[in-house]
Amino acid sequence: MTLAQWLIFFLGVQIIHGLGTFKLYQKAGQAGYKAFIPVYNLVVALSFLERPKWWTVLFFMPIINLILFPVLWIDLLYAFKKNPRSREMLWVTLSLGLYLVPLNYASDVEFQKDRQKPEQTKTGEWLSSLTFAVVAATLVHTYFLQPYAIPTGSLERTLRIGDFLIVSKFHYGARIPMTAVSTPMVHDTLPILKVKSYLKKPQIPYLRLPGIEKVEKNDIVVFNWPADTVRQFFVKEKGVKKPIDKKSNYVKRCVGTPGDTLEIIDGFVYINGTQLALDERAKPMYNHKIYSSKGVSPNLLKQVDADDFSRKFITESLTQDQYNAIIPHLIGVNQTSEGSIELYTTSDGIPVSILREYRIALKEPLSTEVTANLTLTGSELLAQHPSIDSISIDLTPKGVSGYNIFPQNDNYPWNEDQFGPIYLPKVGDDIKLRLSTYPLYKKLLTEYEGNTIEIENGEFLVNGIPSDKVSVKKNYYWMMGDNRDHSEDSRTWGFVPEDHILGKPIFIWMSWDNFNDGLFKMKPRWNRFFTTVKGPGQPKSYLWVLVLGVLGYFGFKVVKKLKKA
Repeated sequence: MTLAQWLIFFLGVQIIHGLGTFKLYQKAGQAGYKAFIPVYNLVVALSFLERPKWWTVLFFMPIINLILFPVLWIDLLYAFKKNPRSREMLWVTLSLGLYLVPLNYASDVEFQKDRQKPEQTKTGEWLSSLTFAVVAATLVHTYFLQPYAIPTGSLERTLRIGDFLIVSKFHYGARIPMTAVSTPMVHDTLPILKVKSYLKKPQIPYLRLPGIEKVEKNDIVVFNWPADTVRQFFVKEKGVKKPIDKKSNYVKRCVGTPGDTLEIIDGFVYINGTQLALDERAKPMYNHKIYSSKGVSPNLLKQVDADDFSRKFITESLTQDQYNAIIPHLIGVNQTSEGSIELYTTSDGIPVSILREYRIALKEPLSTEVTANLTLTGSELLAQHPSIDSISIDLTPKGVSGYNIFPQNDNYPWNEDQFGPIYLPKVGDDIKLRLSTYPLYKKLLTEYEGNTIEIENGEFLVNGIPSDKVSVKKNYYWMMGDNRDHSEDSRTWGFVPEDHILGKPIFIWMSWDNFNDGLFKMKPRWNRFFTTVKGPGQPKSYLWVLVLGVLGYFGFKVVKKLKKA
């Protein structure tokens, strides 16, 4: 809905409210016309219902107002009906307040001056506590801070799988919820029920509160995935079209801001011709080719925190029980012509505990060449080891088309290591329409900017009018993962519009190894608990501050209790 459509809708609601409640206002000692005046009618109602007038602000906050309007309707029910039943509270909520209309026109209805408030009943007491706990939590979650867990490794080793983040909404300015009807504190799917948690319509136009800073290069940013059509991850089904604020949340590093020309050369990002200098906490990872005539030791790779390399084990025979025990750890099996069995695993190998329990004898021949994912620091350390002959980043050559690389067009044979140059539009830019460059900006101009663009006889029609340029109304960013060869990011789906940006991670409040392996296999990374995401120097844990604070609080309580005794 546009702002004009929202205004018409809002005025219509005010008229319906006035017609349905003006006599109730009169019976409460107010002039009936006040029921028709937008905003003021709410202030007046809160006044004679003996509720704080500052609640008025909350009634105009999307999502929060969905919780508070039923509170208002129930308050009105109690104000004009003596001892209403619980089922009447239910009916006034389900009818969206229309249950009050008969009261408005009933002649025997009186304003209950000495009434019992809803929260003064047994049922109302716990409902009131629950309601305002939800309101407070929703207010914080929607406009200030939101928790977020990292389930994938696109930012390894900067941010780890199993890091639990607190994301600030106020740094970039809280985005007003665009989906007007949605379940509080739930994203796109209701837990357990596995159904969507929102109604697609009505939609509120994009609005953002003032922030304290702008998105800058090197910022780690949480945003809605622009290409999202997934109803549930890891479930194969027909795609769905989601509202912007109900698209899946992604976290990446911003490497390009509006007005930049971005290019990736040999895996490194260049902005306006200069290589982007990452901050000192960034730990980008690349696939490396490692060669050693003596064989590359998996233990040596583990020492430099390498990942995503395969291992091969050989055994002469396996019983069915032994094979069943190691299946979860295998990525491949092969039987040689000599009859021995080759077992292929990830870098984790096969747990020693399983080998001992099932008495499995394995040999691990060392490969002379291994491809492994590791940081540049890890690469430098590995290169210094006497057993390593050479190590280099595994790059795809220029001109070789990569898999699923933006803009998915044969005229742009780009890949994850050699990409661009590409310009990131800003508000007010005019995009020149050319057949050669149109694939780069087609989705931006049509889906994100809302234009209709057709090509007839080599000429462009923009919204039905011949034109060779389109003016841009939004800012656009480029987001990439630090795990450069294992990240689906802007190199796959292109630009990130400013209205998709959600917030900025500010600290990690807890972190767990083996996060995706189940609750009982998770192990705490204590050195990452209560660490900041960005700042000078390497991250430092402030868990000790929390522990001292908790101990100090309980110590104070004990001392206070002893003094009273």
